[in-house]
Amino acid sequence: MDLDYLDFDYSEDADGIGTWDALACVPPERLPAVQAEAAQLLDWAQRTFPGQQGPCEEGGAWDYDLHAHAEADGRVTLALSLSGSPAFGEALRATFRL
Repeated sequence: MDLDYLDFDYSEDADGIGTWDALACVPPERLPAVQAEAAQLLDWAQRTFPGQQGPCEEGGAWDYDLHAHAEADGRVTLALSLSGSPAFGEALRATFRL
């Protein structure tokens, strides 16, 4: 699946836990499309790794942090951070071509 708004940067810790961070800054009329893209990713994660969401250091396979912030110029910035086990990362990269 291709992503139109979210462009991820990847990092990995010494335990092999991957983190994908993305920012999208859009005018308000584009916010629903960005939110839909983030929801698509999170829905995929919940379907593919059901019942496994939670901090990796506590045994979860994946977790996320999602925030939106209104900018002074009227644009909206959406920040999405996903973290996950090596198996989660492999599946995420294969599905979303990250």
